[in-house]
Amino acid sequence: MIRKIVDFQKLTDDVLQMLVQKYPDGYDDDDIITFRNANNELIHAVEVRSEEIVYLVKIGVKLEKAMEDFIDQSHDMDGNDDADLDIDISLPDSDENE
Repeated sequence: MIRKIVDFQKLTDDVLQMLVQKYPDGYDDDDIITFRNANNELIHAVEVRSEEIVYLVKIGVKLEKAMEDFIDQSHDMDGNDDADLDIDISLPDSDENE
């Protein structure tokens, strides 16, 4: 099986869709793979698989944003609203717990 390291900026819609399907609620620490590349740089990635390719997608805040944007665009094009999605990306106010 072919393994590819991919930066989020170079993701195709197909790979983004696989990421959203595999991690619909986002990924956590257990999903992150850490390794060193050929330049000895530390890389953090999540894995998604197609039938022929294993993608190691470099992670970061920008990847999470790209996944969220992809979900929003998919629902807009399908004519669906977000009523069936339970995604809360807001940060809790510190006063709420007092």
